[in-house]
Amino acid sequence: MAVVSCYGDLMHEAALLDELLDPLARCLDLESAQRVAESKISPAVQQKADALAQRANEGMLTAAEHSEYEALINAADLIAVLKVKARRLTSKRRS
Repeated sequence: MAVVSCYGDLMHEAALLDELLDPLARCLDLESAQRVAESKISPAVQQKADALAQRANEGMLTAAEHSEYEALINAADLIAVLKVKARRLTSKRRS
């Protein structure tokens, strides 16, 4: 049952994030939406995230690292939702 509850919580969070970002996505013109959709994480940030993920998987994160890793995950979630919205916007405006 804990897995179902966790999944439900994640879906609720995703829905809230989606709703939160709707007004922002609607502000994007076609060029901005394309740039958001095509944006990539910097190699330095990706390397840091990978290192923190490995330490998390090993159970070795300090409290500070845990906070940093959680912030990275939250930011990545936000960016992912915004990128999906930008892709949808560009596909709608092209058709």
